Amino acid sequence: MRYGICLANIGTYSDPRVGVQVAEAAEAAGWDGVFIWDHLAFVWGSPAADPWITLASIAATTSRVRIGTAVTPVPRRRPQVLAHEVATLDVLSGGRMIFGAGLGGSTAEFGKFGEPTDAKVRAAMLDEGLGLLRALWSGETVTHHGEHYTVDGVTLAPTPAQAHVPVWIGGNRPASLRRAARWDGWLADSAAPTGITLAPEDVARSMEQIGRDDDFDVAVLGQSDRGDPAAYADVGVTWWLENLHDSRGSTEDVLALVRAGPPR
Repeated sequence: MRYGICLANIGTYSDPRVGVQVAEAAEAAGWDGVFIWDHLAFVWGSPAADPWITLASIAATTSRVRIGTAVTPVPRRRPQVLAHEVATLDVLSGGRMIFGAGLGGSTAEFGKFGEPTDAKVRAAMLDEGLGLLRALWSGETVTHHGEHYTVDGVTLAPTPAQAHVPVWIGGNRPASLRRAARWDGWLADSAAPTGITLAPEDVARSMEQIGRDDDFDVAVLGQSDRGDPAAYADVGVTWWLENLHDSRGSTEDVLALVRAGPPR
């Protein structure tokens, strides 16, 4: 199992300098990855950092940890802009990007801006958008006339540093699991203010539904003081992501937790 931190982009962490400080501490302490939430929390009245600018700063100040979002709601992004951002970040980081994708759990982040809130519409946008991302990252000329998006003979350049940017799908519903089976990993929606909402056996059942036994990643979000990472490793989970936010304590509390190293 590999161990990463998953950092809020809300509250204290709306200051990207705090996120960079925590990420630098994580790399120094031997963590394997740094992921960040992708929420427009100011819609709810909470300050929020742009995750892409924060990740770019983290990429520029680290050299080893994998980086990514957990997760980006693809339906509220323009796929061509998102493809460009991920490709640029992958180049900047030397090929360390993992892209976490999902529907988006907060309808206010869509509806407040006149974007579709219907889950079926967003699911169709997600699937079409993911296909476009992969096509654009290939460096081939893309022509696409779909239900939600149009690309008329465009070639993205530069392409990502990685030949294949891993895509992890977030969510626990059957449709999310079916979608995850078509991509490179599943990021379980397992986090709650009280710790972790899915027991190892719950995760194992979902992994059976996904039905992948090849080079496929499974990540859970949790708190090591309220869940045993080893129990998840035993059922085949490949990444433990320590969920870090203001409810975990002060910045110094979080830095102390990170500097103590992964809960191996």
